[in-house]
Amino acid sequence: MSNSGSPSSITLIVFGVVQGVGFRPFVYRLAHEFGYKGWVKNIGFGVEIHLESCQKTDFEAFLQALKEKKPPLARIEKITIEHTPARHLKGFSIKKSRAGKSFVFISPDISVCEECFKEMYSPSDRRFLYPFINCTNCGPRYTIVKSLPYDREQTTMAKFKMCPNCRQEYSDPLNRRYHAQPIACPVCGPQVKLLEATTGRELEGGVKTAASFIKKGKIIAVKGLGGFHLVCSPFNFRAVARLRKIKKRKTKPLALMAKNFSIVKKYAYLSLEEKKQLTSGQRPIVLLRKKEDIKGIAPYLNELGFMLPYTPLHYLLLNDLELIVATSSNQKDAPLMKDESEGVGQICDYIFTHDRPIQMRADDSVLKVVNKQPLFLRRARGYVPYPQKVPSSLAISNQIIALGAELKDTISIYKNGYVVTSQFLGDLDEYLNYKYFQETIDHLSRLFEVKPQIVVSDLHPDFQTTRFAQKTGLPHFQVQHHFAHVLAPLLEHNIVPEKKVLGVALDGYGYGDDGQAWGGEFLLADYLSYQRLAHFKYVTLPGGDLASKQPWRMALSYLIDTFGLDYPHLQIFRDIKKEKLKSLELMIANNINSPLTSSCGRLFDAVSFLVGLSPLEVEFEAEAPMRLEAVAEENLNRYYEFSIDSSASPLQISFQPMIKEILEDLKLNVPPSQISAKFHNTLAQVTASLAEFAKKKYETDIVVLTGGVFLNKVLLKKTTNLLEKKNLIVIRPLNYPPNDESISLGQIAHALYKLKINRGPGFLN
Repeated sequence: MSNSGSPSSITLIVFGVVQGVGFRPFVYRLAHEFGYKGWVKNIGFGVEIHLESCQKTDFEAFLQALKEKKPPLARIEKITIEHTPARHLKGFSIKKSRAGKSFVFISPDISVCEECFKEMYSPSDRRFLYPFINCTNCGPRYTIVKSLPYDREQTTMAKFKMCPNCRQEYSDPLNRRYHAQPIACPVCGPQVKLLEATTGRELEGGVKTAASFIKKGKIIAVKGLGGFHLVCSPFNFRAVARLRKIKKRKTKPLALMAKNFSIVKKYAYLSLEEKKQLTSGQRPIVLLRKKEDIKGIAPYLNELGFMLPYTPLHYLLLNDLELIVATSSNQKDAPLMKDESEGVGQICDYIFTHDRPIQMRADDSVLKVVNKQPLFLRRARGYVPYPQKVPSSLAISNQIIALGAELKDTISIYKNGYVVTSQFLGDLDEYLNYKYFQETIDHLSRLFEVKPQIVVSDLHPDFQTTRFAQKTGLPHFQVQHHFAHVLAPLLEHNIVPEKKVLGVALDGYGYGDDGQAWGGEFLLADYLSYQRLAHFKYVTLPGGDLASKQPWRMALSYLIDTFGLDYPHLQIFRDIKKEKLKSLELMIANNINSPLTSSCGRLFDAVSFLVGLSPLEVEFEAEAPMRLEAVAEENLNRYYEFSIDSSASPLQISFQPMIKEILEDLKLNVPPSQISAKFHNTLAQVTASLAEFAKKKYETDIVVLTGGVFLNKVLLKKTTNLLEKKNLIVIRPLNYPPNDESISLGQIAHALYKLKINRGPGFLN
């Protein structure tokens, strides 16, 4: 680039997750290693690096090391290089951050790293047993930041003035805590306190006293990174029962936090991939197959949800405990609490809290492993707000906000070729969750300086998100629910298909183009549009929404669909009054309060009830399907008959033959485990049949598996394996859940393409 003696100089702009992850001190050390002069600083769009050298160099070795040796939490998306005039600098320095228009990414909250962990348990270290130890490689990020660039004064740590020792570490470029914004120690940092819940009186003893209360059967609210957990001993059945009463959670599974990996192995079977997920820096809850049951934790299911400690405080609490229940501190259908003022004292005996404020609440993430790859049930702490790059052919200059659906909502924002999807927000038909939704829109818009020019929502006219979109006054796109489901994995996997893909969207409910309740959908789709190739044959939803809560109603609906009103009267309906059954028969026969549905979720409900696994009324969404999945024999390959009406357009899939065969199996006392396996296999066969049809007729060999039903590990595994045996390419979400949390991402995908192909003067005016 230059001759020796004549300084060669370049300026780099590094874009990605490069703030708050130790990137500047890393660059400082790397520059010294290579003998470069210059500087590095945070800017609104990432990190700026200026390099000078009097040696003959092309800077290639530095660039290679920058990419290969970057800090563990850093993620480089793009590096732009400009040849700039040399300034004949004397050394290399870290300059003060430059404010300005901001679009830079920030790391999610990450569990305590190995180095900090060792220091915390070293008696000679000044942070010995300090519950807020952290460095540039670990600790709080998203939940404490108020705005960017990521500097201490723009986080909730701003109120804690550094002591001389912390200031020295913070200012030393060779120290692991150089510019670690949450840096703290016992002298100057946050402190814990143990409070009596009813009186607010502070108690002595801190963490040890809190642990002793847990052993005695008390319920403790423990403040973590994104909110409070409610904690008790899983071995004290009375404490667990009381916690369930407080949470209004009769049978819904409770999460467990184990002291270490050895404890997890005592109660659950683990694969190598499950261990990898469990011990990752993100520390999700991982659903694992039961080895030894713990009464009252996950009744009627074959999995337990485990996580390992992820904050120093959790580790210290578990010093004297092997295992705790650690469930979100939320009332039923409300967001988790992040501050004592939100009423956490009303649902526990003691509060173990601290004085570092939480800026943005974030629940624990939940996943399971299928075919050695993650399957997210909930994406939040540890993963948000990692960005999603869009295919270059879809990148546009407009800024977009997508509001998702109504249940299991997330929002997504688009800016400069990237999408950031929020943490799980819950069901927006609840007032407090709706406030959380608004709070998150404000936070992400401020954090990434997004001023949306387009808003996208679901097709449903009565969703809160639709109404919110209409009130913004922005150009408003509406995207059909299952179409958005299909597009989300395509965007995630950076696929812009030349031909339409077959999207298999199986879930409980989505508003259809015809106004009916869709949920068993096979769509030929690209980013612009879709064709409804096939769907489950419509059956009635007797009682409307009530049918999703009382599976016996769907069982009756499928029996009447199959046999008419002269259906077999099964013993399984013995606890339902004859008058009630008669009333429901009349509702179905006369189409009174009985809308039509193609829902796969409701089919699961019906079968689960018919085989005697579902209660009359479920407590939580998918309870009946989860019970059915839990008993399925994985190695049984037989399946039931079904029919596809090829004369209909769209094609219609009827399960009448299957319902008849299930009743025959029940007569023969075939165990539920075998019926469940055959049912799951039937759905896999339906998908394979339609995929082969689509490939033959439309030459599409990509099949997208999405929708909340594909959280079912048995179904997903069987369907994937069957499709791959037929040489079809299977795409499914890996970094996002297949349920409604991915809807906002799919909405962004459609809006991007629509805007891209309709570019022109005044298009948005």
